[in-house]
Amino acid sequence: MPSFILRAANRILVGLILVFSVYLLLRGHNAPGGGFSAALVAATGFALFAIAEGPQPVRQALRIDPLVLVAWGLLLAIGSGLMAVVTGQPYLTGLWWPADATVGAPAVGTPLLFDVGVFLAVLGTILTLVLHLEES
Repeated sequence: MPSFILRAANRILVGLILVFSVYLLLRGHNAPGGGFSAALVAATGFALFAIAEGPQPVRQALRIDPLVLVAWGLLLAIGSGLMAVVTGQPYLTGLWWPADATVGAPAVGTPLLFDVGVFLAVLGTILTLVLHLEES
């Protein structure tokens, strides 16, 4: 059974780690960072959560099987590359949709979709490994 200090710190640290992970994910398509590093950081947060609380609370918090995350991530990453092929450009060419100032929406492109796909695939893979190790 983990210590009281680990369980108390876990509640604060996991939230901060996941927020930082989202920052890395959103920053990545214009600067270094992106889906892979964001997934590693998020997996660290979930691993801390699993160490402090056990694997079952992590599964309850996720509400989805990690292998489903892997499948959706791969589909999204592959699909983001295929969008360029449909428009007659080479695979994985970045396509951008302009910002909409009336609703405050920023410019969004396929590189962000690719990063989200990589994020989901890597996070799902690491979570599968961590949870299986914790349960055995």
